[in-house]
Amino acid sequence: MARDNGRFPLAQAVPMTQKTVLNQAHRALGARMVDFGGWDMPLHYGSQVDEHHQVRRDAGMFDVSHMTVVDLEGPRTREFLRGLVANSVDKLVKPGKALYTCMLNPKGGVIDDLIVYFLEQGGRHGDKFRLIVNAATRDKDLAWIEAQAKAFDVNVTERSELAMIAVQGPNARERVLGLLNAAGAKAAGKLTRFSAAEVMTRDGMPLFVARTGYTGEDGFEVVVAEPHAVALWNALLQAGVKPAGLGARDTLRLEAGMNLYGQDMDETVSPYEAALGWTVALDGDPDSGPRAFIGREALERQHADGAPRQMVGLVMDDKGVLRHGQKVLTDAGEGEILSGTFSPTIGKAIAFARIPVGAAGNVRVDIRGREAPVRLVKFPFVREGRVQDGI
Repeated sequence: MARDNGRFPLAQAVPMTQKTVLNQAHRALGARMVDFGGWDMPLHYGSQVDEHHQVRRDAGMFDVSHMTVVDLEGPRTREFLRGLVANSVDKLVKPGKALYTCMLNPKGGVIDDLIVYFLEQGGRHGDKFRLIVNAATRDKDLAWIEAQAKAFDVNVTERSELAMIAVQGPNARERVLGLLNAAGAKAAGKLTRFSAAEVMTRDGMPLFVARTGYTGEDGFEVVVAEPHAVALWNALLQAGVKPAGLGARDTLRLEAGMNLYGQDMDETVSPYEAALGWTVALDGDPDSGPRAFIGREALERQHADGAPRQMVGLVMDDKGVLRHGQKVLTDAGEGEILSGTFSPTIGKAIAFARIPVGAAGNVRVDIRGREAPVRLVKFPFVREGRVQDGI
């Protein structure tokens, strides 16, 4: 933001930092708070590394109430989503099932990555779906979704009255199930990966519980009405789930091989260039032909001819840290580090990089003028607490 002699210009409005309903709960626990995309969020509660290991070894929880929940409803909602996202919502046959996908522009660039939940079939106003989109892309996502939805008469409702807590780790599900009533524990206990259910706690608190997450560990993402969020947070604390901040969330998701929007991909990057080709369904049927989703033509060209760039995993065996923006040198040309960090689980620096397609040869990273050797590896680097072979 522009400044004039150290002061904000009088005519320029200063954006207000937003706070989740759990803001005071974080501060009471001694969290170090930072600005994250305009939100006042906890970076850590004392030790980012301890929080990372807590999630890998036991159970930790994250306030992700800054994420945007959007409900879609109408007789043509499924038809609308067929064209909105690159994955096929026709895979969502039973209510409660979820799908990870990308929403693209006409050039095949990623507007956002999101999760689609199938909530209800044939309700009073038609099929009902739920989207969970990134906090930093809220405004552009809502504008894009609403613009595309007009032709299908789909009702788009942002659920800003909802909060969300992600409980992650090998013991996370057990801790959440212990808070639910008998019917809720039975329903949530049966959930497979990428599915969800509406349940109740023992004291009557309604929850939307999804077996999804952003850490590479098992667990639940729990959506709760804001008036109940602090009580749920405190109940989880009492159950032995420790809080974790954005710092641990970032190292966990990178170890798990999960993209961060805006850093690993954006509207200039296709799913194929972001190692997300598995989220693209170039499907169709003999009667109606190929499913016409936004960006399909561009993706079909890349699928046939190959994308010019690829996203790869890097490990540096020498001391040092790999950071965003560093130049990557390969025999096929130059690339750059996307996300990079020191991995607490592995004990080495790891990174995503985007490099030209072709024989990479000996790969190096330019660290302040020094060419540091790195190894090209497959990711995820860590899956459910275990360092993967070859890392």
